[in-house]
Amino acid sequence: MGDRFTKIPIQLNIPDLNAGDFSGLTITRQLNQIAAAFPHDSEPVTLIGSSLGGLVSAHLAQQYQQVERLILLAPAFGFLSHWLPKLGDEEMKRWQQEKYLMVYHYGEGRSLPLSYDFITDAEQYQEDILQRPVPTLILHGRQDEVIPITASHQFARSRPWVELVELDSDHALGNVTGEIWQAIHLFCQLP
Repeated sequence: MGDRFTKIPIQLNIPDLNAGDFSGLTITRQLNQIAAAFPHDSEPVTLIGSSLGGLVSAHLAQQYQQVERLILLAPAFGFLSHWLPKLGDEEMKRWQQEKYLMVYHYGEGRSLPLSYDFITDAEQYQEDILQRPVPTLILHGRQDEVIPITASHQFARSRPWVELVELDSDHALGNVTGEIWQAIHLFCQLP
């Protein structure tokens, strides 16, 4: 996507939400990191977030008037209720006791330790508070194996400012980049 924006030309700021410390990752830390990168002159921003980055973007839009538009790719709405049951009770107990769990990091291509603080922090970020009517485009794969598309359906159902586009893809959305670009192009009215 970055190449396509460069051709327009629109510069994207793509921060590393791991901030060099995946083990200490929390949603609060990500929110603070992205908010600190906002332009200081109150210039409107459009946030594009994928998976957990989509959830973070939605919470930023709730908190900051500067966010004028959201593009969410397979957003991790309700991810605790989707992800934690897959771990099972024993794994959850061990994680809480040992403070770290090895989690596969797709960007690194390997498992890395993640602090249990991630869970306790994430529990405070519920989707029901996300009521600021920010124009929002959600692109979600019908075969998403990580966050079921029903999570995006549920989110969009009571928010008329949300447009949900279903794609024939999985969580990575790697096979539909052309369709994603067309939807973004139209939604943002790009040149």
